[in-house]
Parts: sequence; C-alpha cells; structure tokens
Amino acid sequence: MNARVKLSSADTPYAAPLKPVARGVQPSPRRVLYIVSAFPCWSETFIVREIRTLIEDGVDVRILSLKRPPEGLVQTDAAALLDRVRSPQPAAVAGRRVLAEFLAQPLQVLGCAAKIVGGTWREPVAMLKSLAAFARGLEHVSWLRTFDPELIHAHWATYPSTVAWALGRILRRPFGFTSHAHDIFVNRHMLLRKLEDSALAITISQHNVEWFDRHVSPSANDKLQVVHCGVDLNHIEFKPDGRSDDLIVATGRLHPIKGFDTLIRALDIVKRSGTPFRCRIIGDGPLREEFETLIRSLDLQDHVELAGAQPQESVRASLDEAAVFALPSQIAEDGGRDGIPVALMEAMASGCAVVSCVTSGIPELIANGESGLLVPERDPAALAAALQRLLGDRALRARFSTAARQRVEQQFDARKEARKLHRLMTKVAADVA
Repeated sequence: MNARVKLSSADTPYAAPLKPVARGVQPSPRRVLYIVSAFPCWSETFIVREIRTLIEDGVDVRILSLKRPPEGLVQTDAAALLDRVRSPQPAAVAGRRVLAEFLAQPLQVLGCAAKIVGGTWREPVAMLKSLAAFARGLEHVSWLRTFDPELIHAHWATYPSTVAWALGRILRRPFGFTSHAHDIFVNRHMLLRKLEDSALAITISQHNVEWFDRHVSPSANDKLQVVHCGVDLNHIEFKPDGRSDDLIVATGRLHPIKGFDTLIRALDIVKRSGTPFRCRIIGDGPLREEFETLIRSLDLQDHVELAGAQPQESVRASLDEAAVFALPSQIAEDGGRDGIPVALMEAMASGCAVVSCVTSGIPELIANGESGLLVPERDPAALAAALQRLLGDRALRARFSTAARQRVEQQFDARKEARKLHRLMTKVAADVA
C-alpha cells in the first residue's frame, strides 16, 4: 500500500484534516475517486447531486473525466465541482505518463490490457475504445497514488467502469460501479467480470437487478444493490397551483428511447379532437430534423415547439408552468431504453401531472392511476387519450401531483439515496480497513 503524500493546497481546495476513527466505529471512506465519461455533462446532473452530498458528508471526492470537458452549457452545481476534475492531458504528456507507468509495472499493465481484450474482442470498436480509455486512466496514476483513494467508483458499466476496474487492480484499491440503462442493455462490456470483481455493485432499479439475473449471473440478486438516481428536493419547490391548463412539457435528448415521435403523433390526435393544448419539447439530439419534418407534415407548428437544450433554471420554470409532463419512453431497435428517467422525477416533484410508459423501471416510480398515468409504449392513441384525460381534469391532476411528490420524497430523494450509497461505501471501507 502506498503511503499517502500530503497534497498542495491548490490540489485540495475542499480537503479537511482527517480525524482518527474511534475504536468500534466503521471507517467512512475519506477519499473517493469518481470516474465518468465526461464531466460536466448536461444530461447527468444526478451524478453532480450525488457527489455534492458525499462532499457535504465529509468525503473528499475527485473526478476523473475520460473526455475533455465539453463546451456549451454548464449547470451551476457542476461548475462548482470543476476544480475537482482531472481530464485527459495533451497527447505528448499523456504518452510519457502511460509509458512511465508501463515501465514501472509492466506485468500489471499488460495483465489488465489482456483481460480487457479477452472481454471485448468480439466487438473490435469497443475493444479499441476500452484500451484507449484504459490508457487515459493510466496517465493519471501518479497523482492518484498521491490522492490515495479508498474506493474507485464509476458511473456507467461501460468505459468508466472498465477504467475503474483496471485502476483498482493497478492501485490495489477496491472498485465499484453504478449501472444505468444503455450500459447494460446495449453495451455489455465485461459485465460478469465487473460484477464478480467489484467491491460495490450498484444499479438504479429493481428492473435492472432482474435483467442482470437473467442475462449476466444469478449472483446478481445477492451482489447488486439498488440506489436510485434521485432529485434534490431542496431545489424543487412543490407548486401544484397556478399552472397553465393547456401546456404539455417534455424534456430529454432527442433520441429514439424517449419516444418523442410517438408524442408528436399523439398530439396530432389531440389536435384533431379539438382539445386545446401547447407542447414544449426541451432538449436536443440527432432526431431534431426528423421531428421538425414530422411536426410540419402534421401541421403542428402552431402547437409544438422544439425548444432545444436549456439551462436547468429554464427547465424548472417550464415544469412549474405545465399542466402535464409527458415522457413516452420506449425500447429502441438496438435494445436501448431509459432506466428511471430523472426528468420524470423532477416533474413529479414540482407538482406536474405525468404520463409515461410501462417500460424498464418506470413503473417503480409511477403507480398507474395513483401518481400518474402509464400507457403502452409506441401507442399514440393510448398516449393521446391519457393526455386528453389529464388536460381536461384539473382535480385529477391535483390528486396525482400530491401523490407523485410523496412518492419522490419517499424513494427518489437524491440526498437520501446518496447517503444510502455512502453507507454502502462505508461498509466497503470497513471490509478493507
């Protein structure tokens, strides 16, 4: 085990003096490394909330981003964490650091590379990207030895968890990962090895546990822990009153799994029924032009707005105005699907009545007929009927919104879920102490 070297004040802006652990008390992890694909990421605010809560609880969290920070919108909460982030270095610098690490312990580096190749060779593109990600992890080993993380944790069971697994072996530290949706349903990178080797295996829904049990290993029921991606209720005021009676809001990436094509076709049915409405779809993505064409072909330009990506503050203002929030999630042709969309949680917490689909873990969030409405996926007629029912019944919307807020408070409070994760991390720390 490497001795911990004191970091400079520039490297530890939030570090506090470490206190000795009382005898008989489980040691909480004091230093945790998070590995993510990109930080900040506009669509992954749940990771920010989780990290912030751990920091508030006294954990020194550092973040390894496998990609350079993207340009564009940076949410306020994410901006406050930027001085904790390490990103890829220029190629020449990175190359020297990777070479130095290889020369220092060639057997360990080659062993990790061989297992990555062995676990991904059937998908050559994924194999090469995995090796490249491993190299991006190796270039940071020097400062990681100084930081001396007690746990290396990755969000997403793809490249970030591959790097977390490898760095755990290189640094002789326990590793964990949180799996979500596409990272298990579509991109299955070394899932069995990661599940077996992890000190902490997390997923975001019981649906995912059952999927692991069927497709990866029957040990999943014993190994996997469910920690929901939640919302920060301190920043979402419950506003059931004063809403527009005709506004439908949808948020999410313009991607097949969100089902916005089904929503647009359902809105055509609503328009032809004579029900007054406006719909604002917030988000951007590869299907924007396709959706613009569909909206024009159905003559919905005066009813449907593709509002593009917006800051979180603007999104919440729309949620506070809307009568209905719609997210008709569906399983894409490649098997991709949502987990439990945070966008639905935010809408429910704000006091907005919601309608979604019986897909993936969504029924774990929305009780049909109690806290919202669920319809079959890819069914415009059923979705249109649900939208019309909600638009036309203010009392029903009020009843659903109250139950929905209670559901989020009980099971999807980001702080409660992050502290549940912290307790699980504490158990790992105790096991290796």
